[in-house]
Amino acid sequence: MGSFEVPLDDERTQLDAFVEEYRGALEATLDGLTEDQVRHRLVSSATTLLGLLKHVTWMQRVWFEECVGGTSRRELGLVQSPDESFRLAAGDTIASVTAAHRKACATARAAVAGLSLDAVVTGHRTGPRTLRWVYLQVLRELAHHCGHADILREQVLAG
Repeated sequence: MGSFEVPLDDERTQLDAFVEEYRGALEATLDGLTEDQVRHRLVSSATTLLGLLKHVTWMQRVWFEECVGGTSRRELGLVQSPDESFRLAAGDTIASVTAAHRKACATARAAVAGLSLDAVVTGHRTGPRTLRWVYLQVLRELAHHCGHADILREQVLAG
């Protein structure tokens, strides 16, 4: 269900629709590209199309598994910093990173099922916050990185 299909629905339904829309949009930036194209570095940082999907996978695990679920990054086997989360391993492929992203999304959906937006979650190392805040943070990150991915895809296709 897309965001334009829920303009009069409750806040939770609207937030879920926007988050799902951006999750799908980010994955779609890899459609039709080769493994070399999605790894191609076009900026001075480690940011690549595949690296962006790997990062948002990490980001969602931090917010939904660490912050909401209460499991530390170390216990989850996650790198500690956002910068590290963009780095691609030799074995990372479109299929493997997409599968990890989809798994993280499914885990995120399960972590918030039954919680109200006003629920206070305490697993993040910087302190408690409401689930609503977590949704807004995740939405901000997804939208931000979708913009990056759109531009990188444009550059890859033009090259």
